[in-house]
Amino acid sequence: MSITIYHNPACGTSRNTLAMIRQSGEEPEVIEYLKTPPSRETLVDLMARMGMGPRELLRQKGTPYADLDLGNPKWTDDQLIDFMMAHPILINRPIVVTPLGVKLCRPSEAVLDILPNADIGAFTKEDGDVVPARRKS
Repeated sequence: MSITIYHNPACGTSRNTLAMIRQSGEEPEVIEYLKTPPSRETLVDLMARMGMGPRELLRQKGTPYADLDLGNPKWTDDQLIDFMMAHPILINRPIVVTPLGVKLCRPSEAVLDILPNADIGAFTKEDGDVVPARRKS
């Protein structure tokens, strides 16, 4: 089975998501997207598979979003993608790809919706919040 996570190890949500994937019994391909950004084609494909446009995928906090005035409606989708290619930190994370779909996993427990084995039991996040075990349907 193939699972990929576009990961930022400095992000708690990303670390929690990776831990949930591993707790499901899978070892994903981990792409540290700040070191190895996706190609433009891959990024466009990921957004299409998530049903999300570039504006929805832009990360604001801790990025040059405000300095670049990216909230301004004058920017086209192509221009916003250009900004994400130039500044990968603008790509929100973590993005997870599994055989069941592609999802921006914010909050981290959103990954359970696309994990083939989402029955991981209770999970305690780094901040102490507990994600209750999911019941098998």
